[in-house]
Amino acid sequence: MVSTVWQDTDAGVLRLPSGRAVRGRGLRRPLPPGPAPDFAVYLLGKEPPEVPWEARWLRWPDFRLPSDRARARELFAEVRERAETERVEVACGGGRGRTGTALACIAVLDGIP
Repeated sequence: MVSTVWQDTDAGVLRLPSGRAVRGRGLRRPLPPGPAPDFAVYLLGKEPPEVPWEARWLRWPDFRLPSDRARARELFAEVRERAETERVEVACGGGRGRTGTALACIAVLDGIP
């Protein structure tokens, strides 16, 4: 495990109030330049392709809600915790709807009202 986090200049990075950083991206686009993530959560209706880093899949069909909301909360909390010491990304197909919603939920877990 690499123990460095995202820099503010890395593509797609959201800095949370706690100082943790999470990258959001769309899986239909090429991997952004720079370091690879250490951990990722993929929000898709079907199982994502394998990646060389640790990843979790949350079944979340496009234009719907997560299939298991309790699991979603667990994964969002894990993303928040791991982002303190690891490069963590959250991604869906386009990188806007589900990814943006997940990042907003993680921001709430981080203290944003």
